[in-house]
Amino acid sequence: MSSRMLLGWTKKCKGRIHGVSCRGNRISFGRYALQALEPARITSKQIEAGRRAISRTVQRGGQIWTRVIADKPVTAKPAETRMGRGKGGTKYWAAVVKPGRILYEIGGTAESVAKKAIAIAASKMPIRTKFVAGSSKLPLDSVYAH
Repeated sequence: MSSRMLLGWTKKCKGRIHGVSCRGNRISFGRYALQALEPARITSKQIEAGRRAISRTVQRGGQIWTRVIADKPVTAKPAETRMGRGKGGTKYWAAVVKPGRILYEIGGTAESVAKKAIAIAASKMPIRTKFVAGSSKLPLDSVYAH
């Protein structure tokens, strides 16, 4: 079944990213994780770049879990197009990430290797992130200081 059939609609509304993540904010599979500290839309290419960086660093030493999926189509109209004629075509796919969301998890490796792999993956992300160890959860006060 194609991803188009699973989603139902090929185009979605833009939406807003409010609040903190109440789902996917705990380590569920591995021992170490990369956690988002800012709200953003992360593209499928950025997610894949981070996954490749982690797998290249960890090599065959451990397991990797990608906890975000680019399931939102982002549309755009071509440059120098006249107004009207409907919404533009899908330009890329993105994942909506709220503060506190776990992006990647690593298990079966030493902490030093996991820290190095997570640091490389964090450099591929367009947002501030943090290395998390164990089954800890980011306190909400540290994400949003009003």
